[in-house]
Amino acid sequence: MVASNRLPVVVSKESGRWQAKPSSGGLVTALTPVLAESGGLWIGWTGTQKQPFLDDILAKASTDSGYILEPVWLTEKEVDQYYFGFSNEIMWPLFHDLQSRCNFDPAYWNTYRSVNRKFARVIEKKAQPNDYIWVQDYHLMLVARELRRLSVHSKLGFFLHTPFPAPDMYMKLPWRKEILAALLEYDLLGFQTSRDRNNFAHCVEAVFQRQGIDTRRQVATVQTPKREVLIGSFPISIDFKSFAREAASETVAQGARKLRDAVPNCKIVLGVDRLDYSKGVPERLRGFRRALERFPALRGRLTLVQIMVPSREDILQYRALRSEIEGLVGEINGIYSQPGWIPINYIFRSLSRADLLAYYRAADIALVTPLKDGMNLISKEYCAANVDENGVLILSEFAGAASQLGRASLLVNPYDVEGVANAIKQAYSMSNHERQWRMRRARRLIAKRDIHWWVDSFLRTAFTN
Repeated sequence: MVASNRLPVVVSKESGRWQAKPSSGGLVTALTPVLAESGGLWIGWTGTQKQPFLDDILAKASTDSGYILEPVWLTEKEVDQYYFGFSNEIMWPLFHDLQSRCNFDPAYWNTYRSVNRKFARVIEKKAQPNDYIWVQDYHLMLVARELRRLSVHSKLGFFLHTPFPAPDMYMKLPWRKEILAALLEYDLLGFQTSRDRNNFAHCVEAVFQRQGIDTRRQVATVQTPKREVLIGSFPISIDFKSFAREAASETVAQGARKLRDAVPNCKIVLGVDRLDYSKGVPERLRGFRRALERFPALRGRLTLVQIMVPSREDILQYRALRSEIEGLVGEINGIYSQPGWIPINYIFRSLSRADLLAYYRAADIALVTPLKDGMNLISKEYCAANVDENGVLILSEFAGAASQLGRASLLVNPYDVEGVANAIKQAYSMSNHERQWRMRRARRLIAKRDIHWWVDSFLRTAFTN
């Protein structure tokens, strides 16, 4: 059984008819065959209000997918306070080291607890004694505690897709003890990196005055009065073979050639991000501007394509972020544009997978510079799609992917404008031999530990300990 905030389908109304389409993403790709083979079940919110006819739509989607989709229905208040409130105004910024953006409203906490209880009740209703229950991400950290209170004794696993903060940041959370205690009701806790796993261990030691958690092993043990809890790092990834195969298609190759032909005599620098303050896009643009200032030879020879995927535009902070980004793009283009050359091509929309792969293949340099990220799969997608093995990845040292791809990429501090500018110049001037050596290394690492490895490693740990 898998439980996540959202079901792996998108329920929407098209041409006057409601329908459910499979959602995209690595998590769905990885878990679908596991659930289908085991006759499993996925529990989550549909993203819509409850309607009587949706039961039939989900039943059909369950038949098509090969496993059961079980909805959790949320009220408007619950969506507002549990999802937009506690999850996205407290946990998201706090876990990304942006405490100044947190809104510690007690009402959010109360609703977050009640929604986690609601998820637990749906799970308890459907669970069989020998089921393995795998809960995903920060939206549902309290589910294990609620299941134990409902006398569910099944094995419980949890995976956190975001970073886990160090104690000095985590201790800002008013409900720090309750959340840690709830997480320790799981049998296995998975984190993206050893740093996140260690941060969690140090928080447990600080909050509960407990010593002696040995974090030298890939999977460590936390002893509680009730159980032995395993904590490990399991870096998530992508379906490498699928990305590489599609990127090598003639359709994608033609798309990449058109993109290169549109900016002759220029190397393409690519940024792809969801509209979110954790992605560091304004800082990136300032680094790019500094590169043009310090290295005049790059002008007319380098073009940044910045793709922004719309997200949460109804929230004031995100509208302000979009305005800031678009203001910087206009400012940089206004200063440095020349006849026949614009420094930044800015795209604000979602792209199809084929179009995105074409941009990956066309780009000589990928600029992936989040202020903080659990993993950042864009960096891995770019490398997997780089079938010509001649691209350069510039990667934030604060992305989880840096622990795997550090030696194959150019690591930067996204707050360091001069450092980002230097990395852009270095990537532009890099020899073909070095470009290929770095990209081949990155692709080998990602292929070895792809999304299927992630699932296997987590579940193997869960069932052999």
